[in-house]
Amino acid sequence: MLIGLCLGLLLGLLSPTAQSRQVLEFDAKTQPVPLADWGDYWIDPQARLTAEQVASHPRLDWQPTLPKGIYPLQPRQALWIRFTVPPAPDAERWLLEIPYPALDRASLYSLDRADQWREQRAGDLTAVNQWPTPHRHPLLTVDFNAEEPTQYMLRLENVQGFSAPIRFVSSGHVLRGEQQVSLFLGVYFGLALLGCAVGLAGALWLRDRAYLYYALCATLIGLTQAAITGVAALHLWPDAPAWADRSLVVLGTWMLMALLLLNDTLVSLAQRSRFLHGLVWATVLAGAALSVILLITDSALRIPLVVPYLVLAQLLMLGLNLWAWRRGDRFGGWLLLCSLPFALSLALAIGRYLQWLPLSVLTEQAALACMALQMPAMLVVLMVRSQQQRENKRRIQGLDRVDPSTGLINDSVFAERMERMIARSDRLKHQGAVLMIDLVNTEHIQREFGRKAAQDLPLRVAERLLSTARDIDSAARLSEQRFGMLVEGPFSAEEAATLGPRIVARCLMPYKGLPVECVAQVRVAYALVPRQGPNAEIVLGRLAQRLAGTPAASKRAVFMLPDYLASA
Repeated sequence: MLIGLCLGLLLGLLSPTAQSRQVLEFDAKTQPVPLADWGDYWIDPQARLTAEQVASHPRLDWQPTLPKGIYPLQPRQALWIRFTVPPAPDAERWLLEIPYPALDRASLYSLDRADQWREQRAGDLTAVNQWPTPHRHPLLTVDFNAEEPTQYMLRLENVQGFSAPIRFVSSGHVLRGEQQVSLFLGVYFGLALLGCAVGLAGALWLRDRAYLYYALCATLIGLTQAAITGVAALHLWPDAPAWADRSLVVLGTWMLMALLLLNDTLVSLAQRSRFLHGLVWATVLAGAALSVILLITDSALRIPLVVPYLVLAQLLMLGLNLWAWRRGDRFGGWLLLCSLPFALSLALAIGRYLQWLPLSVLTEQAALACMALQMPAMLVVLMVRSQQQRENKRRIQGLDRVDPSTGLINDSVFAERMERMIARSDRLKHQGAVLMIDLVNTEHIQREFGRKAAQDLPLRVAERLLSTARDIDSAARLSEQRFGMLVEGPFSAEEAATLGPRIVARCLMPYKGLPVECVAQVRVAYALVPRQGPNAEIVLGRLAQRLAGTPAASKRAVFMLPDYLASA
């Protein structure tokens, strides 16, 4: 008989049901305290039983609670968890914490002195102002008895299933944790608000639609993260439980719509591909219709409706950026890099809501961290794009004043500046210099070195003129083979005499990438103003006449006009 008793005890110890379970011990030094497997759970398939019926039912299939917290809860079912709190002093106020802001309903039942089950309720379907402890996620008060254990039953309802840890924390621990979280969230929402302000300012100042989309993205990303973290339900709509229950899926849909429009605008999709641009707008309109459906549909249908749209919209955004990058768009690659971390965080969030992954710091805060990095990166792309657009507009507006092939000012601007220089020199009683430079060996270069070398030669001359001119001087292209230069005074005749030979010598120096013999031969005629003429037209006419009168075989390269006033 003794042997049989020992065998029975051994078999009992080895059986799964007799394995030791974690003891629930409230220790303020090791917080949070997880429920782990200390409790038991049972799923009510019709979600009809009350706390009294569950507590008194003799044949319910209770199972030990799961340490990872992923329960097979389906829509329109209720998860019941019973646990016993051991005796403990009431020096510290303890709370049952469920770090799941999107939870539909959490009810904690405890027996009062009249043996009646008293309920505390929290969750999206209850206004936050009516929670026992208004917070970003459910916090329910745990009362202690210093002499006897206290029994509790927790009822949970959620259409997306339930996969969050259940733990116990003291009020002091909650306060310290919220101070740290508030600092982080404050910085994040400050960045979102700054992004919105910058976007609106850019839209008004630059008249750029991309900045308006960026402002919309920053606002919706901030609101979506406020809904994810529970800040929105706590501070923005604490008395609107119906909207709090729907806000996350609706705001998430709007956020992806705005991101699609922003990416479409940044890669100029309307000008590159009408088909893809139309596909983006079709996706946006589908998202608008979906958001209306999400507002009026039943809770159990929202996740099956919104998850396919989130996946398709994110894949479309990645595909657009990849398409633009492969076709040489300067911003497509950067936008693709910005979108990849967000796509990964969105995949983690979807896996979390589909109960493929448990609630953790990674699944809960990955999207928040990725968006905090994505929006400043996209703002940098937006600002670089705006700068390049402004430069392009300046170039287009300056085509009537600048020679497009060399970047030098044209003949009309040269004449305007020359008139001002003559007037300035006359007023200040000093002299400036005007030079006219002709390129004379283009035909020889084309015969000897080819057409491309002859076409590049004026560009080489323009580079040498710019390197010779000072910052206050002006160089211009007056015609196909003719250039001009204005040299600001005060300027002496001796100094002017060195200008022409210096330009000729600079042009005869070898050019990088060309044969040594492929150099520019130029002739220079110069004059001092205002003594060479009363206006620019007369001076330029005399300079052109002097160069035209030089024989082609002449080896002389520099000519100075005689004093106009003295000859007059």
